[in-house]
Amino acid sequence: MKHYLYVLLVLCSIGVSVQSEEMKTIKYAEVNGRDLFLDLYIPDESRRDELIVYVHGGAWRRGNRKNLPIQNLVNYGYAIASVDYRLTPEGPFPNNIHDIKAAIRFLRSEASQLNISTDKVIIAGSSAGGHLAALVGVTNNQKELEGSVGGHSGHSSAVQGIVSFYGASNLKTILSQSTPHGLSVRVPALELLLGGQPDDKNRLAELASPVFHTDKSDPPLLLIHGDQDHQMPVNQSLELFGKYKENHLSVDLEIVHGGKHGGANFYSEQMLEKISQFIKDIE
Repeated sequence: MKHYLYVLLVLCSIGVSVQSEEMKTIKYAEVNGRDLFLDLYIPDESRRDELIVYVHGGAWRRGNRKNLPIQNLVNYGYAIASVDYRLTPEGPFPNNIHDIKAAIRFLRSEASQLNISTDKVIIAGSSAGGHLAALVGVTNNQKELEGSVGGHSGHSSAVQGIVSFYGASNLKTILSQSTPHGLSVRVPALELLLGGQPDDKNRLAELASPVFHTDKSDPPLLLIHGDQDHQMPVNQSLELFGKYKENHLSVDLEIVHGGKHGGANFYSEQMLEKISQFIKDIE
């Protein structure tokens, strides 16, 4: 109880209005007899015009929607939907992208019943989830990655902003940039994701790489990466940052000095403030 009161006092002292929230677990689709769920967090006083869709990490092959390190953004008035997607032991890419896009379509189709607004959808994710979030964001309206999971084809899966925490952007260069530790994680993960290594799955590796989809229509992007990340090379964020700059798009890169692969410093109140400001600035 004392710890809870201390957290409340700290949040209030930095200008964050602490809100109670409602959490609903909702089935958004079924694939081959497998139910897909999302957890929807709705603050008492939602901003109403913005929704964050969060994609968890885990090397594409593990993790679950309960891992929500940005949950404190609810205190800023944002509704957050943390989504399930099929992991690679269940099936390779692009199953995961099809599922995430299906979740966005579902949320738009049910927005009024869920008491949310989907006028401005921000997709965010960490690690493998950061990669998937970026890929969803730069492939708005791309039929090959849309899929037909869950139906709701009359609703858009397009997003209006992207936040990628230490995610991949180019599966064709990621191994050459990796440390020995990174290779020990990434090689088996890519084998499951692509059904082989990028050199052997060239077209699929390009399809799964945000840098090969970036064009002048893409939404604003916020990249957050540690300069000491031995699992996901910081060059992956630098590559996507460069592509956005080439296309004169809105992009910001936050380098966490001394940051490794995740940790509390990536989700501090100061960082959440930056994310909130990024969202507010999206027109």
